[in-house]
Amino acid sequence: MVSHSLASPFRDTLGAGCNGGRVVAVEISCTLLEVKITGKVGEITLNNPAKHNALSTALIDELCSALEEMLLSQVRVVVLRAQAGAKVFSAGADVRELPTNGRDPLTYDDPVRRVIRMIELFPAPVIAMVEGSVWGGACELVMSCDMIVAGNDSTFAVTPAKLGMPYNISGVQNFLNTGGMNLCKEMLFTARPMNVHRLVLQGIVSHAVPRGELEPLTRTIAEQIAMNSPLVISLLKEELRLLSASHNLGPETFERVQAMRREVYDSEDYQEGIRAFFEKRTPRFQGK
Repeated sequence: MVSHSLASPFRDTLGAGCNGGRVVAVEISCTLLEVKITGKVGEITLNNPAKHNALSTALIDELCSALEEMLLSQVRVVVLRAQAGAKVFSAGADVRELPTNGRDPLTYDDPVRRVIRMIELFPAPVIAMVEGSVWGGACELVMSCDMIVAGNDSTFAVTPAKLGMPYNISGVQNFLNTGGMNLCKEMLFTARPMNVHRLVLQGIVSHAVPRGELEPLTRTIAEQIAMNSPLVISLLKEELRLLSASHNLGPETFERVQAMRREVYDSEDYQEGIRAFFEKRTPRFQGK
């Protein structure tokens, strides 16, 4: 987990530039990711196609480490992507890691929550470059980025209701801040994939272009950002984060929502959702 204090050394050193202004490519060894830094632009590629880039603890640990490396390397923008030509950007949370013993599956220290906080607090912009379909928690991961550039055949599906998953209030607030109430309700209630063009109309996705144009466009945007004042951009990102998060919940309301969530993860429906996933069938929810 990274606190906002990490922004201070980034702000203090970033203005000096990278390697005397030379463009230097650096590749960092990872198992489930490909990580490289070219000049002032960092690129993180999800690289576990056998598991559809599921957001396992191992993958997220590597992703957090890669972001820490980007911070130390003083990058001015990060691009988060899947492999070129991917049909699935990410399948979302790794269902195999969900607890089945009555424990809350989405706590403050849940791996997805950790990396989303890290992206939100990272002092340079993070661009999600999306190819293929995005599922479940990966939607929140992508939407927590500062900008989304996507292939025009991409789809997004938020699936806790399909899995019987009691999504936590911070995750719902992230969707609400990004998509607005009406779209948020449709995506959460139906759990069906939504075409990227709908998200462009809602202002969630900045650009939807043919796949062949996706990487050049993303690179152009990243390089334009990298040319601007990193101190001002870091300030603007933090100001925007604070303004978007200025919705306070009283303790009574928070406890009531937590009680509702607890009822869900203690329910038979929660167990049924996980069983159905592994048995590759439609869950039969009984509402109990």
